[in-house]
Amino acid sequence: MNDILKQLEKILEQRKHSSPNESYVASLFNKGLDEILKKIGEESAEVIMAAKDNEKDKIIYEVTDLWFHTLVLLSHKGIEVIKIEEELTKRFGLSGLQEKSNRVK
Repeated sequence: MNDILKQLEKILEQRKHSSPNESYVASLFNKGLDEILKKIGEESAEVIMAAKDNEKDKIIYEVTDLWFHTLVLLSHKGIEVIKIEEELTKRFGLSGLQEKSNRVK
């Protein structure tokens, strides 16, 4: 995979210092966590609807929106994409049942 997530991460960090009037992402950061979570909820619902409609292009489009807004959340919370990659790497090759039983309670 290319470095698009890392590139987006850098741009999102830059947008934190942009004017909310000039940048959609800056406006999300400015509005705060609740607005970011609202967007993630909306995008999640749109992914579900696209999947139920069984339209692959629409699914791709909506998942892209969901991932993007999730990256905004990570940036807002100061979580680097590498941390998600590390967690995925830890889980790679592990059955879902085994991963679930390994979780700290």
